[in-house]
Amino acid sequence: MAGANPAEFAEPAAVRTEIDALLAELHARVRGHELAEADVAGAGVEITRRARILEQAHEVLVQALSTVDKI
Repeated sequence: MAGANPAEFAEPAAVRTEIDALLAELHARVRGHELAEADVAGAGVEITRRARILEQAHEVLVQALSTVDKI
C-alpha cells in the first residue's frame, strides 16, 4: 500500500489483503531455486528477502494503527 491514501489504511479489508499478499510472498520459494542448508550465500539472500517482506508488513500495520489512532 505504499503511496496509497493513508485513509485507506483504516479499512480492515484493505489491510488484511495487503498483509495476506505479503505473507504469501514470504512463504513463496525463490523461483527455480531450492536452497540447500549448506548454501550459505543462498541462505543469506533468502533471509534478506524475508526480512524485506516482514519490514513491508510491519509498515502496513504501523500505518494502519496510526490511522486508527487519528480517528
